[in-house]
Amino acid sequence: MQRFYPVVRVLSLVILMFGLTMLVPLGVSWFLDDGAFASFDEAVLLTVATGLGLWYVTRRETRDLTIRDGFLMVALVWTLLPIYAALPLVLQLGLSFTDAYFEAVSGLTTTGATVLTGLDDLPVSINLWRTQLVWLGGMGLIVLAIAILPLLGIGGRQMFKAETPGPMKDTKMTPRIAETAKGLWIVYSLLSTCCALAYYWAGMSGPDAIMHMFATMGLGGFSSHDASFAYFASPTIEAVSIVFMLLAGMNFATHFVVLSGRSLRPYRSDPEAGWFLLVTLGSVVGIAAFLVFNDVYASFDEALRYAAFNVVSIATTTGFATTDYALWPFFAPLWMLFLCSFATSAGSTGGGIKMIRALVLYKQVYRELTRAMHPSAVHPVKVGGDVVPPNILFAVLAFGFMYMVCIASMTLLLSFSGLEIITAFSAVVASINNTGPGLGQVGPANNYAGLTDFQIWVCTFAMLLGRLEIFTLLVVMTPAFWRK
Repeated sequence: MQRFYPVVRVLSLVILMFGLTMLVPLGVSWFLDDGAFASFDEAVLLTVATGLGLWYVTRRETRDLTIRDGFLMVALVWTLLPIYAALPLVLQLGLSFTDAYFEAVSGLTTTGATVLTGLDDLPVSINLWRTQLVWLGGMGLIVLAIAILPLLGIGGRQMFKAETPGPMKDTKMTPRIAETAKGLWIVYSLLSTCCALAYYWAGMSGPDAIMHMFATMGLGGFSSHDASFAYFASPTIEAVSIVFMLLAGMNFATHFVVLSGRSLRPYRSDPEAGWFLLVTLGSVVGIAAFLVFNDVYASFDEALRYAAFNVVSIATTTGFATTDYALWPFFAPLWMLFLCSFATSAGSTGGGIKMIRALVLYKQVYRELTRAMHPSAVHPVKVGGDVVPPNILFAVLAFGFMYMVCIASMTLLLSFSGLEIITAFSAVVASINNTGPGLGQVGPANNYAGLTDFQIWVCTFAMLLGRLEIFTLLVVMTPAFWRK
């Protein structure tokens, strides 16, 4: 048991820090007297007590984390923290553990799927907590821990490799990993502040601006209103949201280099940024034209407004909505669901396989076609002018295979449990890509409340798989991982 003490010690500090983040909605609840103070009070005490207890048991542990410990640490954080995050939902709203855990996982994994209705009537502090979970999960509590834990004598490189999205995890913006994590959080916080101010300027109330900033920058899609962004019916607010969803869908390492170097040149050299914007904005124009052609909207301007917001929202795996796009001709929502599988950049707060992997897979297919015609030709796979090493290429191919296997197997599970195929498939795709709304029974006009407990747990597992990019979680589940 003592061989796990390094993991438990770091986990105790992460739980402790997570408990302290509950002080924000606790303070809001006390200030507004919205009736949820006691629930947050108990949740804070239980969470902090757990963190302190685990720390006390392992306080003399001095060993650093191994690579294996790093994978276990990440898996434990993202599966255990939702238990504590769910406490206010259980205590205040009376949700079952299954529903509360699903809601908490959805927030921390930035999925944005919900089982709740009547959001407009919930205590402000509960809605704030839900959206705050998205913001914290967006950049990752692991990265936050890496920025702070070195001060306590605990290294974090192994955790960073397991947590950072994308195939090229050894790329660092600054020489020290702690400085990298701090740089990411500085950029994240700066853009978040700008987003909140822009929402407030566009007409949102102060609380709405903060809560929707949390959900926008985390690309999580939680809202304080059942109607989501349709509640505001404001083109200006929608435009602000589009801008910041696009920014959050890009690599934050690139934002960091742009801000630190005071130059926009890194955006041009980023191999993902151009393709991300081209595919997303091109899809906006294409779907707008498609909607006009099919007489869904009378004018291209009106179609462009609805297409721009909803396509960007789904492509960036955010999940906001201004209309029930499931009622559009089937090609449009199906294409949007396809976009959420790959459009966002590695190093962003979005989900899916990421644009960098899609580029590598496309270039590998093109290379194989070339080699079929010219067997002796030397045609290396390049991204951004750099040759992709074989180990990364093989890892991307394995990831793509497992991604399809997971979608197929969980779709079959949901179909076996009684869901019709459109709902089953879209629920799995929306969950594993951390998007939120799917089609059918889990479409933008509905939520996941109608699913059975078994179906909820399948979707919960899919969200965790997507957030941890499949292999981080599957590695911990293999028997070989637990052998000495």
